[in-house]
Amino acid sequence: WRLYSAQSAMLEEKRARALVGGGQQRVDKQHKNGKLSARERVELLLDEGSFREYDMFVEHTCTDFGMDDPSKKFPGDGVVTGHGLINGRLAFVFSQDFTVYGGSLSSMHARKICKIMDKAAEVGAPVIGLNDSGGARIQEGVDSLAGYADIFLRNVMFSGVIPQLSLIMGPCAGG
Repeated sequence: WRLYSAQSAMLEEKRARALVGGGQQRVDKQHKNGKLSARERVELLLDEGSFREYDMFVEHTCTDFGMDDPSKKFPGDGVVTGHGLINGRLAFVFSQDFTVYGGSLSSMHARKICKIMDKAAEVGAPVIGLNDSGGARIQEGVDSLAGYADIFLRNVMFSGVIPQLSLIMGPCAGG
């Protein structure tokens, strides 16, 4: 029972960290600049209570430039992904989180986006991207750029197959 309790507490702590992205101070800064957080945008877009998040605990895998320091890892890795309903209809969504490394795209961030794009195509539902990103995560070099290639491949493959919508919610460089 103690082991379960300890694991449960650890999971709840990690979930709480994921819910504030890069931290409450950075979320407050977003608000000060007149911007919503990535999660707030998803909640506003989708029908109340319908969002089902994917991969909330995914973290980047970069070990260069001190990125393996636990303080440099954020659950969700700078993008909120999942599905929900809009006026009762299924939609898949990703929302880049500017509070985590300026919303920059890492390889794991890209995998999360690709996963929901694939799921959307499987069921014929639209995918909506809420973009707020400084571009590729420079610490990851070509791995980050390869992530863009994976996303762009899906953009092409799914063109004319499912609706793909992009909203530019702040800086948007590279992708």
